Amino acid sequence: MDERNRRAFLIGIAGAIAAFAILFFLVGARDVLDSLLSATSSLVVVTFALALGWLAAWSLMLRTVLAALGIDLPVGKSFLVYAGAVFANNVTPFGQAGGEPIAALLISKTSDARYETSLVGIATVDIINVVPSIALILVGVGYYATTAAIGERLETAVGSAVVLIAGIVLVMALVWRYHRTIVDRLPAIVAPRLGRLGLDRFDSETLEEDIADRLGRFFENIERVATDQWRLTAIIGLSLCGWLFQTAALTVAFAAIGHDVSAYVSLFVIPLANLAGAAPLPGGLGSIEAAFVTLLVPTTGVAAPTITAAVLIFRGAIYWMPVLIGGLSVSAFGVRAVR
Repeated sequence: MDERNRRAFLIGIAGAIAAFAILFFLVGARDVLDSLLSATSSLVVVTFALALGWLAAWSLMLRTVLAALGIDLPVGKSFLVYAGAVFANNVTPFGQAGGEPIAALLISKTSDARYETSLVGIATVDIINVVPSIALILVGVGYYATTAAIGERLETAVGSAVVLIAGIVLVMALVWRYHRTIVDRLPAIVAPRLGRLGLDRFDSETLEEDIADRLGRFFENIERVATDQWRLTAIIGLSLCGWLFQTAALTVAFAAIGHDVSAYVSLFVIPLANLAGAAPLPGGLGSIEAAFVTLLVPTTGVAAPTITAAVLIFRGAIYWMPVLIGGLSVSAFGVRAVR
C-alpha cells in the first residue's frame, strides 16, 4: 500500500470511528452494551449462520456469472474468492466502487482469467443485485403502507433511493447504447494522457490499441452474460436468495435481543441502508449502521439503543465475518494479488 492509499485508508478509519462515536453518543453507549450482553447467544449464532447462507448464495451467483464468461471456478473456491471480493469492498472507501478493481484482480489471479473479464464478472454481480433490491423495497414499503403511516423520513429515504437507482440505470443504459462510440473514441482521448500518470514507457499508439481492445472485450463479455437467458435467470434467483438470507439474519438479530420485528420491514430497510455504503468510509462502516438506526427507529417503534444493538449483531455477521473469512482467503491466495 503506497503512502497515498495508506493516508486515504487511515482517513476512512478515522471517519468510521467518528461516525460510531456520534451514534453511540446519541443513542447511549451503556444502553447499547446492556442490550448486547442480554442477547440470546444461540440466536446470535443463527444470525451468523444465515449470513453464511447469504455469502454462499452470492458466491454461487459469481460462479454462475463467470461460467457464462467461460471461466470454470469450483464451488468452494468461488466461496473463498467472493469472500475475498467482499473483503476488498469492506476495506476500501465507497463500497463496491472502491473494491471492484481489487476484487477483479483477485479473480483474475485465482482463475487465470483476463482482468477485464474478471471485472465484468464482479461488476455484473453488483449490478444485478440492484434488481431484486428494488423489488424488495417496493414490496416492503408497499406492505408497510397498508399497516402504518409512512413517515416523512421514510418517504425521503425511498424517494432518494428511487432517484439514485434511476440515475444509475440511466447511466448504464446510455453507456450500453453508445458503447461502440466509447470503444472507438475513448482510447484516443485517454492514451495520450496516461503518460502523465507514469505510463510514458508505453507508446501512445500501442497503448491506444490496447485500451480499445480491452474495452471491446469488456462490452463483449457483458453481452455474453446478458444474452444467456438460463444463466441470467439463475443469477437473479441467487441474488434474491442472498437478500432474503440477509432479511432473515436481521430479523433473527432482533429476536436475539428479545424483540420481534416484521420481516417486511427488513425487506426494504436493508437495501435502503446499504445505499449509505457510497460514503467515503471503508465499506460504509459507520454510515450504514447509522442509516439502519435512522430507518428502523420510526418503522419499528423499538428504542434506539436496542435497535443499535441488533444492528451491531447483524453487521457483525454481514460485515465483520466476511472481512475475517475474506482476509484469510486473500492471504491464502497470495497477498500480492491485491496490492
